[in-house]
Parts: sequence; C-alpha cells; structure tokens
Amino acid sequence: MKSKTFNDAEREQTSILAPLERVVLRGLVQRLPGWVNSDHLSVLGLVAMLLAGVFYAMSRQNSLMLHLVNVCIFLNWFGDSLDGTLARYRDRLRPRYGFYVDHIIDTFGTLFLIVGLAVSGYMSERVAAAVLIVFLMLAINSYLAAYALGVFKISQWKMGPTEMRLLLMVGNVFLVYRPYTKILGHRYLLYDVGGVIAIVGMGFILVFLSIQNTHTLYELERLPQRRAPRTPLIEAIAAATEPD
Repeated sequence: MKSKTFNDAEREQTSILAPLERVVLRGLVQRLPGWVNSDHLSVLGLVAMLLAGVFYAMSRQNSLMLHLVNVCIFLNWFGDSLDGTLARYRDRLRPRYGFYVDHIIDTFGTLFLIVGLAVSGYMSERVAAAVLIVFLMLAINSYLAAYALGVFKISQWKMGPTEMRLLLMVGNVFLVYRPYTKILGHRYLLYDVGGVIAIVGMGFILVFLSIQNTHTLYELERLPQRRAPRTPLIEAIAAATEPD
C-alpha cells in the first residue's frame, strides 16, 4: 500500500558558491512570471542538456559550437536550480515527485552530455565512459545515503553541480583554442587529462563516503551481544551455585 506520508531528507549544500547562488536564486524566483512553474523549469533543464550533447557532437566539425554548449549548460543551471527553489518560494512542494523527477532528469542529462562529448572527439570514448560510470556511482551513493541516513548531500567536499558546470564551461572555452596539452613531452587531449583527474577525484570521494556511511550505519544499528548457549553441564553447575 502506498503511503501518503513522507519524510523528506535533509538537504546539505556546502559548496563554494552556495551562499552566492542562494542569493541569486531568491532574486530570480521573485521575478519569474506567474505562468512559469517548476515543471517548465525541469523540462528546460532536460532539453538544455540534450541540446548540449547535440552541440558537443556538432563541434567535431565546427569548434565554435562549443559556445552553444556553454549557453545550454547555463540554461540547464537556470532550470535545474530554480525548479525546486520556485516550488519552495510558492509553497508548491511535492517532495517525492520533485526528488524523483529532478534526479532522473539529471541522469538522462548527464548521459546526453557525456555521449555528445565522446562523439565530439575532444574526449576519448573510454575516458568518457569511465567518467559517466564513476559519476553515476557517486550519484547512487548519494541517493542511498539520503534514504538510509536522511541526509541528501548536494555537494561533495565543497564541489557541487554549479561548480562542475562552471569548470566545464571554462574548459569548453579552452577547447576552442587549445584542445590538446603536453605532459612530460607527450601530447594528450585536454579533456582526457581532465577526465582522468575527475575519475580519480570522484573515485576517491566515492570510496571514502562508502566507508564513512557504512561505519555510521553500523554504529546506528549495532546488534545486541548474543549470550553463548548453555550446555546441560553448565546449566547444572549454575543451578547448584544459585542461592536458595
């Protein structure tokens, strides 16, 4: 039976830009027209990521398409960050619906973006696949922790979605002019180097949080100590030594 009661997980956002972002979002929601609702913004975020993947793929032939990718990443931030803020501002919260829709959109959006990046040739397919896998594993860890611990961490170690978008946008500008870099005399794709750094960083955070969350849950749900079963001989000795 489906329950109508739901305890929303506590949201934890401790990224570098979070204080500034909150001020900007509050200002934006106050200026949005009444006919715009959270669903419109969620759809905007999804479509923006789909188009970002398309423009990444098109940048294989024309690097100037990377500027359009950046426009789409900005639109994704606008839609993805404002949908929940608008719902809270207008007191139109739907915690379960919002949580599910927001993060399934993030899942598809990330897939569109990474596939487009792999098609573009600016990142090799293997590195792109590894980035996608580790990113999704880290996301799964966050969802499991939200269920098991009641805390949903939007950011990890001062890095959140907004900071990641900003880094990607800056990187795209570099790609237009310098898609390769040299390390120890060897030439590599700039985004392959960035991708490997991201894989190592996210992988380390994933392992650390997995151990931390497991330890926290173990301490919260410690099993009581079991008494060793008594043999007939021990029972007889215990009965004989008990006072009358």
